[in-house]
Amino acid sequence: MFSADISSLTQSDQIYQKTILEAVSRTFALTIPLLPTNLEIVIGNTYLLCRIIDTIEDAICIPLEQKNELSNLFLATVLYGSTPDIFIQKATALLEEHTHQAELDLIQNTSTILRIFASFSEDQKEAIGRCVKIMSLGMQQYHMKQSIDGLQDLQELSHYCYVVAGVVGELLTTLFKLQSTDFGRAIDGRESLAIGFGQALQMTNILKDAQEDLQRGVVWLPRGVDQRVLYHTVYQCLCQAMTYITLVPKKEIGIRRFCFLAFGLAVITLENLVNNQMNSALIARKLSRRQVGYFYILTKFMVYSDSLMRFFFRLQSRSLQAFIKPISKVL
Repeated sequence: MFSADISSLTQSDQIYQKTILEAVSRTFALTIPLLPTNLEIVIGNTYLLCRIIDTIEDAICIPLEQKNELSNLFLATVLYGSTPDIFIQKATALLEEHTHQAELDLIQNTSTILRIFASFSEDQKEAIGRCVKIMSLGMQQYHMKQSIDGLQDLQELSHYCYVVAGVVGELLTTLFKLQSTDFGRAIDGRESLAIGFGQALQMTNILKDAQEDLQRGVVWLPRGVDQRVLYHTVYQCLCQAMTYITLVPKKEIGIRRFCFLAFGLAVITLENLVNNQMNSALIARKLSRRQVGYFYILTKFMVYSDSLMRFFFRLQSRSLQAFIKPISKVL
């Protein structure tokens, strides 16, 4: 079992990480604290490092060339320990008109996030560095392709979802294996399930945010691909995710619940989206706090039983399965 060197972290740094996580992500601020303390700190820090990359990608106020420059500067701080001062200075100046104040605050406090990162073991830092590198370089590639035309095909969508989420699934698997030798044995030879898990969550986000992305002139969906084919692809990834979760030992209840909560919220979101596709009456695309809170409570009990989790998946994906049934027969 590994552990972050919690004793070397200042209380103010730990408080900042927890506070800024709550400010930039309601969902992950809910799921990450479910993990054992050592994993909570490492994975919370990793999320914030990735969020910095994502902030640069999504900032419409930053020209493309400067996005790539900022990404490379940030990557150097993570991989090689370069001073973050130049990155912070340039990013802050370019994000002057950025409307998300919490993200701007995160950028301005990159040094704090990196101090926490520096306290991790070499194995942890190596795994996180790999993830950040693939994500950063991958996003730079897709910076060049951001347009209203959409991605070329399903294969390109799959690759995009890998560099922004599938690689995170690989990282989490590495960290979980270090935490639990039982999980390491269970997942051995089936690590690719982690990629499907990450891709399922990212594809769900893309479908959920499609209209908002379109309004800012960006389409991440592949052009000319039928909606049923898209949803069928996501469903296949969700099936991989479900299998992945059941491989987590029941004694690692925090990891199980962390995974199942993210999985379940994606399933419920997709069901809402499909109902919106199939029915004329509009259905809210974003889950309410009440829905999230209700499912949060249910996970306390469901994660102890593989059968209950699978039953939830079947029950909450009925509309999704009906929607993709014509495609499933062909494919």
